[in-house]
Amino acid sequence: MTIVPTGTDIAAAAPAGKGVGPLLRAWRERRRVSQLELALRADSSARHISFVETGRSRPSEEMVLRLAEHLDVPVRERNSLLLAAGYAPRYPETPLDDPALEALREGLERLIQGYEPYPALVVDAVYDVVAANRGITMLLDGVPESLLQPPLNAMRLTLHPRGMAPRIRNLGEWRGHLLAQMERQIALHRSEPLRALYEEVTAYPAPEAAEREDEQLTPVPHFALPMRIEHDGRVLSFVSSIATFNTPMDVTVSELAIETFLPADPATAKYLHALGD
Repeated sequence: MTIVPTGTDIAAAAPAGKGVGPLLRAWRERRRVSQLELALRADSSARHISFVETGRSRPSEEMVLRLAEHLDVPVRERNSLLLAAGYAPRYPETPLDDPALEALREGLERLIQGYEPYPALVVDAVYDVVAANRGITMLLDGVPESLLQPPLNAMRLTLHPRGMAPRIRNLGEWRGHLLAQMERQIALHRSEPLRALYEEVTAYPAPEAAEREDEQLTPVPHFALPMRIEHDGRVLSFVSSIATFNTPMDVTVSELAIETFLPADPATAKYLHALGD
């Protein structure tokens, strides 16, 4: 249950020597926002946005942050934009085991403990497990010790052929969901460690075609795709939700995600409560 600090360093994505203009243009194009639309959002002019992007005008620190806000740039990348514009980073990156984050750690512990007997965990930007409750421990039954060495990685544990994957009955669907989630994160953060993890897990063996056909016959709740996993001779069904912090002011905090697994059917809920008694 202890919060585990991780040592993964997500390097800032600011190319050296390019300045802030090309970076802002790249984020604008990624968000599919025109210069005029961004100018209206940021209370500026399309001409000024054009001058900033071409390097003809140096934006103020306030303008960099305002544009980043309206382009929904991740906190870590906002520091990169500030550096590229010649300003100091605005957002600290506090280690998770720092005394300053004690209240956060305690809050996360209470949150995932309170979710028991349902599984819940906290992961960082590369899906390393920062904290997990006893429900997650139950899902990891049978995973070899070699995969349980720290830092635990949620994607690796789920998709590795010696991890949870052999027990996931709808592995093809669930694998596709997780890989699509990683692709969205890579597009958002441009993280080399995350891309390396993605390349690793996509190289794991995919389910056989026959298995995928069986999955299509399985009823799926209309509100979300479930993960159907075998445990102790029965099949449990979960739907997951992911929560992040609103308006984070620290890089570390901005990259934390709390994933909770809710029973997708009454039988799963009954079984989990019986285990917790």
